[in-house]
Amino acid sequence: MRLPALARKIHKWIALIVAIQAMFWTVTGIYMTAVHIDIIHGDRLVKPDTARPLSLEGLVEPGRLAQFARGLTSARLETQLGQPVYVVEADGGQALFDARTGAKLSPITLEQAQARAVSMFAEDGRVVSTEFITKAPLEVQTRPVPLWRVEFEGAWRPTFYISPFTGELVTRRHDLWRTFDFAWMLHIMDYDDRQDVNNLLLRIFTWMAVVTAASGAWLLLYSFRRRRRARMPVAGAV
Repeated sequence: MRLPALARKIHKWIALIVAIQAMFWTVTGIYMTAVHIDIIHGDRLVKPDTARPLSLEGLVEPGRLAQFARGLTSARLETQLGQPVYVVEADGGQALFDARTGAKLSPITLEQAQARAVSMFAEDGRVVSTEFITKAPLEVQTRPVPLWRVEFEGAWRPTFYISPFTGELVTRRHDLWRTFDFAWMLHIMDYDDRQDVNNLLLRIFTWMAVVTAASGAWLLLYSFRRRRRARMPVAGAV
């Protein structure tokens, strides 16, 4: 097979394969730029955290918690459901204590997780389901488990993930975020954990696109050369 014919065949088939992925790059890129990133993050779903004065009178000294949390390294005072609590860091991990009595509150129950989620939810939808998960789904695969998963009714299925150890909101998800995550997977071609932007498959397709462009440029120049040769007068022609 002549070199131009071989180059044309290679160019055609590689371009077809690359064009399919290029369509995915274009469509997913349009979605990821059209939907504002603040909407994707779900900021509107969470009530703003307003600072409220908290009286220290009658509160347990943080040092007294060391007998209940070995290797205590820090204790952060905050308010949850209108009550003062300590979020403690210790050798055994994080824990939640009542700041007035020193009683350990974690792990929190289903009802407590629901109440915390509702108190932070900025919309009017009711709780549809609450689930204690010990294996993180794909949408929160980088978060430590276990977690309380609280889903609300409403557009885009808003979902809060609550820590059973601290009662805090770990993250939130909704269908626009899930669509973004799927689009991101197609865009970077990481079909496993959707995080590696320099994976092997993406590099292969990148070089295939380079080969397509290079072979196309060579074929274009070759076609010009053939035309010039065809137009040259034959020596001795009358």
